[in-house]
Amino acid sequence: MKRNFYIGAIFLALLAALAAGSVMLEKKAKAEAAGIQAPRFEVDPLWPKPLPNHWVQGMSVGVSVDSQDHIWIVHRTNTFEPMEIYATAKPPAAECCIPAPAVLEFDEEGNLIGHWGGPGEGYDWPDSNHGITVDYKGNVWIGGNSRGKDKTFYHDNQILRFTQDGKFLMQIGHPNKSEGSNDPDNLKGPAKMFVDKATNELYVADGYGNHRVVVYDAETGKYKRHWGAYGHKPDDTDLGPYNPDAPPAQQFRNPVHCAELANDGLLYVCDRPNDRIQVFKKDGTFVKEAFIAKRTLGDGSAWDIAFSKDPQQKYIFLADGSNEKIYILLRDTLEILTAFGDGGRQPGQFYAVHSIAADSKGNIFTTETYRGQRVQKFVYKGMAPVTKKEQGVVWPSASK
Repeated sequence: MKRNFYIGAIFLALLAALAAGSVMLEKKAKAEAAGIQAPRFEVDPLWPKPLPNHWVQGMSVGVSVDSQDHIWIVHRTNTFEPMEIYATAKPPAAECCIPAPAVLEFDEEGNLIGHWGGPGEGYDWPDSNHGITVDYKGNVWIGGNSRGKDKTFYHDNQILRFTQDGKFLMQIGHPNKSEGSNDPDNLKGPAKMFVDKATNELYVADGYGNHRVVVYDAETGKYKRHWGAYGHKPDDTDLGPYNPDAPPAQQFRNPVHCAELANDGLLYVCDRPNDRIQVFKKDGTFVKEAFIAKRTLGDGSAWDIAFSKDPQQKYIFLADGSNEKIYILLRDTLEILTAFGDGGRQPGQFYAVHSIAADSKGNIFTTETYRGQRVQKFVYKGMAPVTKKEQGVVWPSASK
């Protein structure tokens, strides 16, 4: 009996020790999690203010923030269902609505303060505009990705530079002229641009028809250099559908969707359908890569990136228009810390979140393509412990 009693007591003591150890491990895990912090955001459901003149916004395929913290977007004025623009019918079928001008400029409060865009003399406006960048000099750059009427080749083989009031300055490339990914003179579905202040070089994610990053002199448009995935010479061979279980593709798939230069001179490239970010030096030397939601098969996961506004640009904000979320990554390791967002049409949700930009205060702005057709603002609320990998919709908190 005594022996059984001692055995039972020892067993109970072991259980108690295991329980105490489990509690300690849980507390340690929580403490470790609390030590990992990331920027925290809340959607502003009242931003921007309604557009005037019965204007409506089409597929919104670019966003940029200038030095005055003005928010610029570009949208497609030819992407509406008939009922959305009944007022344009002849005769008008209803009072509302009509497409807004292609380029819209907002202030921080969400007021529309500028608008222009479309065909004009001296340049070839894209049939399907794509991407907008306001550079350090205040120039506005726009790309395009139209395949042309028969859908067999890319018609938009050019990028355009304008002043902030819409005056045309320069065109690089010409419609229907591309000879592929090693053509120095023309692009092929350029997706997004970035101008390096240190060298005044224009980096282009080129993009929808080509498989490369290409660099030009931003003042003259003169070709400088280009490269493909891993710094290889780009190859236009069709790689077939993306397979997450295959070895990493040695070339970019279409589209190469972003090319963003960090303050330290590293270039981050969105290889969207390959579900990855590749990082390069300015000369095209490959540095590293990371896969994001690697089993995403739809439109890919790596759509666009923006950097946090601290001097070190410690964080990357990555838009994923397939999984409908924004990832927050550590820039040095490309580790995903957390993500927010979900699919839907309410504020803080997404339908094909396409482009992302950050202002000097740390707020971020997103645009949505396809039937999303909007721009949203996410207000920076400071640093916070990472308690969830998936935050869902970041609705404003009740306490202010």
